[in-house]
Amino acid sequence: MVAPLAMMGIKAAASIVGAVGDALSSKPDPASTNAQTRKTANDFETMFLEESLNRITQSSGEDGPLGDNGTNGIHRSMLVNQYAQQITKSGGVGIADQVYRQMLTMQEGAAHGSA
Repeated sequence: MVAPLAMMGIKAAASIVGAVGDALSSKPDPASTNAQTRKTANDFETMFLEESLNRITQSSGEDGPLGDNGTNGIHRSMLVNQYAQQITKSGGVGIADQVYRQMLTMQEGAAHGSA
């Protein structure tokens, strides 16, 4: 279980580094930068939760509210996506806040380093 989560973290970190790099390459106003940074952090938490929930529901079998109708995987994926989005909207598990603070620290360091 550790290895798949570690791989998710590596992939997600790469996408966040790219988003931070894009945010740092332009100089928009601080309010829009903070809003964009917050959205990126929330998106990261949603993606992390979705991947985690996918791992959990893969072993749940074919029983349950989705039944076994041949499109089970698609419906389960959409359901897991909605679960992850709702968890993040309702406060999440704290990942987004930590990522947000780290991204702000990185942005401040880049701003001071370039001045």
